[in-house]
Amino acid sequence: MQRQVFEYDPPDRFVAGTVGEPGHRTFYLQASGGGRVTSVALEKLQVAALGERVDEILDDLLRLSGGTAAPALVPVGLDDLAPLDTPVLEDFRVGSIGIAWDGGNDVLIIEAYAVVEATGEDDPLAELTDSAGSAGSAGSADDSDEVTADTGGDLLRVRLSTAAARAFAKRALAVVGAGRPPCPFCGLPLDATGHLCPRQNGYRRR
Repeated sequence: MQRQVFEYDPPDRFVAGTVGEPGHRTFYLQASGGGRVTSVALEKLQVAALGERVDEILDDLLRLSGGTAAPALVPVGLDDLAPLDTPVLEDFRVGSIGIAWDGGNDVLIIEAYAVVEATGEDDPLAELTDSAGSAGSAGSADDSDEVTADTGGDLLRVRLSTAAARAFAKRALAVVGAGRPPCPFCGLPLDATGHLCPRQNGYRRR
């Protein structure tokens, strides 16, 4: 089957979201624009890693530029609290994720690669470029395309302004944290169908 590349430069909307009840949620990245919508499924850990890394890169840019290259907070009007566009139709499941900073155009590139057989990659986030500590001098878009975690499967690529990237990261981390609340006694997630608390069943150790 021919590889599909879903590219948004830039997307009208790019968000992380979920389908399902807490404890049974499926996580998605969803990009839309030009009458198209692309939804890719991934793990909660991948969403958390992506949101944290985007924030780290933006913080590096902010520090290295003296506060001019990226917003410290989400600009007014860019918070996206709406649910995913429905119906949510999974285009593919994500195996690895890459990030690159295109300094020539001041955009952050996020690439999500489809799961392929026997990748041997256990990390939730495989970066295209090493942006840590050098975000302001990372390669151009052409450079980053040469240093990829490409596995040959389907690909979702989005290019985000720093403001849009900050909004994406904020929502992604909020989505991750919006699952089952922790038990006040043991700290494990509460389940709507019942929770066997190890600190309340006679096995608590002092």
